[in-house]
Amino acid sequence: MALPTIAAYAPPAEPLPESRSDWQLHASRCALLIHDMQRYFCRPFPDQGAPLATVTANIAALAAAARHADIPVFYTAQKGNQFRPDRGLQADLWGLGMQAIAAHEDILPELTPHEGDIVLVKHRYSAFQRSNLEHLMRARGRDQLIVTGIYAHIGCLCTAAEAFQRDIQPFAAADAQADFSKERHLMAMDWVASCCGGVISTQTALNTMGK
Repeated sequence: MALPTIAAYAPPAEPLPESRSDWQLHASRCALLIHDMQRYFCRPFPDQGAPLATVTANIAALAAAARHADIPVFYTAQKGNQFRPDRGLQADLWGLGMQAIAAHEDILPELTPHEGDIVLVKHRYSAFQRSNLEHLMRARGRDQLIVTGIYAHIGCLCTAAEAFQRDIQPFAAADAQADFSKERHLMAMDWVASCCGGVISTQTALNTMGK
């Protein structure tokens, strides 16, 4: 039930899967989500190199550009020592999860939230579950969500799918996500493109933000 040890791999690059939609990302409509970039979830990756180092640098660049462009920046972060009944079926698949210690709960230092960023407590795979993410986006006039973080085929994919079902256009930033393997990462990007959203590069998102 433990997280696997993840071998190094290069995140997806151009050409990326073509979406069924013709949606275009707009700085005035989008928000940025930094999904589960906590030490507990990042520790299965190699200490150096791809994918984690590459993905972390790309997320940091997106966050800086978003803040400069007044684009809302959201984070998800789980709490350690979850009450077992509240953890629910996740415990059957993944065990008891993280402990309530900094070595598990802390977001990577390169991605430390800034004043004005919003950190949501994570309860299930999707960032929308048991959170007010949708309300916070609507209140800010946002109906597009750039999804970054880990893991591409689990929480990031479920968040993109639920955004679509809430009439929020999701955009998976392919080289700003990481996964258990390149195969699963590519599967997630193909699924988003064919079923619920757009798949874009970090540079495409930065161009939209004016960087």
